[in-house]
Amino acid sequence: MERPEIVALLLVGLLIGTGVGSAYARARRGWADYQTVRKTVPGARRAAWLLIKVATTKIGIIALLLMGAVAYAAAGPDDDPAAPGRTPGPSATPSERQGR
Repeated sequence: MERPEIVALLLVGLLIGTGVGSAYARARRGWADYQTVRKTVPGARRAAWLLIKVATTKIGIIALLLMGAVAYAAAGPDDDPAAPGRTPGPSATPSERQGR
């Protein structure tokens, strides 16, 4: 009669041992992954700041170019034919025929 009790205890011990062992293996794997990622964080942080700097620089250059284009368009042309003090020159009208 002792054999069934020993077999039952052995099975319960195997189930508990398997659960504890797999949890321990997962914890070790997680710790190793954490250490690996922890070592790569400073490099990733530097790369992120570099990308932010590049993007900010590009946005700044585009904004300056747009402001320059708006300022140039707002200033108007230098040779304005309707400026005060200028007399209009002779020009042909569409109703006149050339060469007659």
